Amino acid sequence: IYGKFMPHRAFIRKAISNVFYRFIYETERHNGVAELLEILGSIINGFALPLKDEHKQFLSRALIPLHKPAGSCIQQYHQQLSYCITQYLEKDPKLADIILKGLIKYWPHTNSSKEVMFLNELEELLELTQSPDFAKVAEPLFRLIARCINSPHFQVAERALFLWNNEYIVSLIAKSRDVILPVLYPALEANTTKHWNSTVHGLTFNVQKLFMDMDARLWEDCTQRHKMNMERQVAAQLSRKQKWEELEKAVGVKA
Repeated sequence: IYGKFMPHRAFIRKAISNVFYRFIYETERHNGVAELLEILGSIINGFALPLKDEHKQFLSRALIPLHKPAGSCIQQYHQQLSYCITQYLEKDPKLADIILKGLIKYWPHTNSSKEVMFLNELEELLELTQSPDFAKVAEPLFRLIARCINSPHFQVAERALFLWNNEYIVSLIAKSRDVILPVLYPALEANTTKHWNSTVHGLTFNVQKLFMDMDARLWEDCTQRHKMNMERQVAAQLSRKQKWEELEKAVGVKA
């Protein structure tokens, strides 16, 4: 129908986006969403370049917010959604900034199985992201990844650390290491001593070694900075404890 009725294509796309809006913001009934996304995959594949503003708006207003619904819903259509979004990124790599910020916005902080799904999608997106666009979102993105690395759920921590097995992603990280390592260092250091899972320990040590080999001076700077921050935290805790003890004594004397 979409292929044969060219004058009605804009109307069909608008009707599909209205179905998505109703699903995201009103009903959360996912029946048919996966099938519509499959059709959209073919439609997006046929978009002419450069992409029209209308198509970019469809991405930011209809497709990216489909990451919002609960994990049980999104499992039914995540594969098709991921395909549609990677199609956009293949068409126009400069959309990486909008897409990655959207993924950060809808990140599922309290749903581990959904987090693993998002990390899988993130790896696919990063493989299509160019270095200048990656640099724009490196800091907020790796604050998020640092939190995933420290996750008590071993599958989330493991999947986040597996990102360093991808050579292209490592090359992106290397170019923005001055921003990324200071953000990641405390999470990596915490994992080596506090995480309960031995596999996560091993992967963390591998990532640490990779950063040491990448830039030994930066690693040393981050080590010293982390050490100073830890000393400040300990001093602040002692000061707080002393103040409470003084207050308790003062209260005791008055009583």
